[in-house]
Amino acid sequence: MDKILTLLDGSAYSESVCHHTAWIAKKLNASVEAMHVLGRREGAETTDLSGALRLGARSALLKQLATLDEQRAKLAQAKGHAILEDAKAILEQDGASVVNLRLRRGDLLDAVREVENDIRAITMGKRGEGADFATGHLGSNLERIVRTSKVPVFVASREFRPIAKVLFAYDDSPSAKVAVDRMSTSPVFTDLDVCVLCIGNDTDRTQATAGSAVEKLRSANITASARTAAGEPEEVLGKLVSNEGFDLLVMGAYGHSRIRRLIIGSTTTAMIQTVKIPVLLYR
Repeated sequence: MDKILTLLDGSAYSESVCHHTAWIAKKLNASVEAMHVLGRREGAETTDLSGALRLGARSALLKQLATLDEQRAKLAQAKGHAILEDAKAILEQDGASVVNLRLRRGDLLDAVREVENDIRAITMGKRGEGADFATGHLGSNLERIVRTSKVPVFVASREFRPIAKVLFAYDDSPSAKVAVDRMSTSPVFTDLDVCVLCIGNDTDRTQATAGSAVEKLRSANITASARTAAGEPEEVLGKLVSNEGFDLLVMGAYGHSRIRRLIIGSTTTAMIQTVKIPVLLYR
């Protein structure tokens, strides 16, 4: 059975991540590995504030600090278990048949690498626990995962809604070709309407590029249509998503055209922030 790794942190995005993950898991008949990672600082020893104290006062404070450290560690672990149990309830209610829970401590990337060879995809939210206080920034963990992951990364939006209409930003790059190949063999896209968009000023070339992707998708019995546009990719994609009711944006994580700047560089943040729908990234 295929496995999907879902990364959960208790943020405002976590419930949507669970709903999207269950939707994908049912389509793939995949199990779900739900993971919460306790950072090294959660429950870690606090700064020693006792250096200026003398005699018994110092010893007493050290004991209090040690007690507080132990309590913080226990609370962080209890919170992690609660996040995972809540996630399991949502996933199973949505129809995910097998849900395994993983609570880890340490660096997120190290925890992901432990299981990456056994998973088909990663799902996570756009931002972490500080989402309500840092709406102008993507979560740092998201950027780290996107840059290092060997499997597709599904970036969930804050609100879940059923996915029926897909916008695929295609630029004929190696990662975009990987996306076409994976989409063509994935049950996730069999009943979805996929619009393949190629952005560029050379109309003939963009039409041919989009057409080649559409042909491959149609040969896999996926409903697909071609579309071209000129302009800056972030502006074109943002307007289409906002104005035409797309439910999912798909793109290669790395490209050789201007779309490359959507993932590498500051425009990465701008694009994923701008659209209010999930983004699926292939490498």
